[in-house]
Amino acid sequence: MYIGRFAPSPSGLLHFGSLIAALGSWLDARAAGGKWLLRIEDLDLPRSRAEWSAAILRQLEALGLEWDGPVVYQSARRARYREALDSLESAGHAYWCACSRKEIEDSATLGGAPTANLVYPGTCRNGMRPGTRPRAVRVRTHDEQIRFTDRMQGEVAQIVEREVGDFVVLRADGIFAYQLAVVVDDAEHGVTDVVRGADLLESTPRQILLQRLLGFPTPRYLHLPVAVNASGAKLSKQTGAKPLPDTQPAAALRGALAFLGLAGAPAYGRPQDVLAWACHRWRAHCVDATPRFAAPAPQSYYT
Repeated sequence: MYIGRFAPSPSGLLHFGSLIAALGSWLDARAAGGKWLLRIEDLDLPRSRAEWSAAILRQLEALGLEWDGPVVYQSARRARYREALDSLESAGHAYWCACSRKEIEDSATLGGAPTANLVYPGTCRNGMRPGTRPRAVRVRTHDEQIRFTDRMQGEVAQIVEREVGDFVVLRADGIFAYQLAVVVDDAEHGVTDVVRGADLLESTPRQILLQRLLGFPTPRYLHLPVAVNASGAKLSKQTGAKPLPDTQPAAALRGALAFLGLAGAPAYGRPQDVLAWACHRWRAHCVDATPRFAAPAPQSYYT
């Protein structure tokens, strides 16, 4: 049975870019006759707020995007992530690291190398230096190529060791990293299909590596095109994307459907009517996979 999910972070309200991910994942699940789960990724407590979590639920309800089962909150699942981390450590797949980000940046700049997309050089892989203190836990990567077929983006291949290096699964501030939490959650809840924005495509090989190390199944992936603003930056809270308006949820759905290649949704009726129209017409392979400006509708609505 198809099981999908939507996993927003409550560091702000849903905006048009969030709606694309929510709507695409909902449509893919419902068109397949499957379930659609809702998970609130609130592990980063300094950036998460309970009132934003509640507001996101209200936004989804207003849009007619109903979910199945109870809402899952990552902040209540730390014990599960600790179990997974302990399993990685006991099997020799993870180790403690004393390096700060500045030290990694300084290492990367030796010889004039660029600092973008820092690759961890493996400084603590064989043990921390004398006199240093443990800061974070990293997963030991290898030179095996991780390959998968994304349902929208096509063939993807990455050697994680070369392009990322040993990556963090427990941060220096004691917060479990996204990569570990999402893998544990998807496996435990039986997620068969992950539909999300293409900005997360590059992190998928790390998640597949973790799935293999932990003995978890790998779901199918579909990475939707991201909406960008007039400057070409991805719509996000960090780039000032405005929250979805409180009124006219059906109009918001029509705009997102047009972005996903389903123009011509009925200009009348409730959100549920628009969603029913879209469900019968959803074909993921017909969506233009390239990032693009969000909207033919008024720019202020989306950005």
